[in-house]
Amino acid sequence: MGCICFKPMWRKSPPSITSSVVDSQDDDDGDDGRYPMIFREFSFEQLRIATDGFSAGNIVSEHNEYVPNIVYKGKLGDGRRIAVKRFQRLSWPDPFEFVKEAEAVGRLRSEHMANLIGYCSDDSERLLVAQYMPNSTLSKHLFHWEKRPMKWQTRLKVALHTAKALQHCSDKGINLYHHLNPYKILFNKVGNPKLSCFGLMMNSHEGKSHNTNLAFAPPEYLNLGALVPESVTYSFGTLLLDLMSGRRIPPNHALDLLQSKNYVGLMDAALDGQVSDEDRTELIHIASRCLKTEPNERPSIKFLVSTLSRLQRRAETRPISVKKLMPSPSNNKPGKTKTATEPRKLTPFGDACLRADLSTIHELLEKLGYGADDEAVKEFSFQMWTGEMQENMDHKNHGDAAFRAKDYDTGIEFYTEFMSGAPKVSPTVLARRCLCYLMTEMFSEALRDAMQAQVASPEWPIPLYLQAACLFKLDMEAEAKEALRHGSALESY
Repeated sequence: MGCICFKPMWRKSPPSITSSVVDSQDDDDGDDGRYPMIFREFSFEQLRIATDGFSAGNIVSEHNEYVPNIVYKGKLGDGRRIAVKRFQRLSWPDPFEFVKEAEAVGRLRSEHMANLIGYCSDDSERLLVAQYMPNSTLSKHLFHWEKRPMKWQTRLKVALHTAKALQHCSDKGINLYHHLNPYKILFNKVGNPKLSCFGLMMNSHEGKSHNTNLAFAPPEYLNLGALVPESVTYSFGTLLLDLMSGRRIPPNHALDLLQSKNYVGLMDAALDGQVSDEDRTELIHIASRCLKTEPNERPSIKFLVSTLSRLQRRAETRPISVKKLMPSPSNNKPGKTKTATEPRKLTPFGDACLRADLSTIHELLEKLGYGADDEAVKEFSFQMWTGEMQENMDHKNHGDAAFRAKDYDTGIEFYTEFMSGAPKVSPTVLARRCLCYLMTEMFSEALRDAMQAQVASPEWPIPLYLQAACLFKLDMEAEAKEALRHGSALESY
């Protein structure tokens, strides 16, 4: 296939805005406007050379069984830095469909995006090529900061630029963005946020879309396995929660905090003095609307852009409170500075998950009983289990007996039978089957159960701790530590 060129769309570079989330970079970092915006086909050999043979040292993305496609940084012969997403070999079985979708995304050009500049479809290889953003992801700067937390105005800027990018895509006829999350927001060398173009193409595996974390999936995806344009608004709502809180809060838990008017629990203590009560209330209201169960009740992206533009203008003209310059008593103690990565004191269960001590986890899970079912979802009733559900209850009892006897394969079998006929999801059974999977070294299956338990019982910290144990087993240490922090924070409420 020959070179496919689209007419360059030149834009005046946006003014440099000082940001606390970036360090100074070399002059050749990123795409600074020296190169024409031409979408083209690359050969596999060109991309192999650009990435030093797809070397591990050039990997810039998180990847595992749930996020199987790897992103590499590279440099073309003309000096341009690029990001190359290489799909698994079973992905995109239809090369024509891949090229068609890549071309559609390649036609989009936005100053608020890390734009797609090419693709490769060579035999069974499928790769995308985008502008390279040298200053990492929103996840790093928001959750894993080392020197100082992200300022409120920067967080508003991220939200606004992301909304503008999504509106641009929608206006151009692409109204789905897959798995919008803090890993999909990137920063260029002057600290401006850019939405990754990779999320505009389906993460295809044998023609099917993946979802990486069920706890943050839109309700329609959980119920029907499908996404609609309004699903993007729901995901944007989860992003707003991230920006306000400085941590990943499952939507169900956030909605519980909203219903109890626990607004303090939603806001990052590091923002003390930077956010007015008026702005906080309005943004919380917007996020809650984005997270509506019914897609047609969510606001449009155009409305979000308008509202966030007004909030940003207001924030830029508001005097900074002197409280912002003072240490927060909740974050600092004399002689010691607490950072976002400093862990809280863990409970015995959390400590066992930190050490991936499966025997201790088993012992503690056995002692917990079924309190999570009774308190969190109130799913079982006497009438259910004395009638037609008795046979299904027997499956659970057999599973519990196998769990106590440490016969984990049998436990998996009976718990699976029980859940296939249960009227509602049991978070405790999911937690127990999760451990059974861990004991039999089925780590990905265990992680899926822990995530589903979190969806079923968002205020129960045990699923987050179990996710940490699973992630440690999958050699995803950073994500495991983040799950531990979230579980510990949940217990502090």
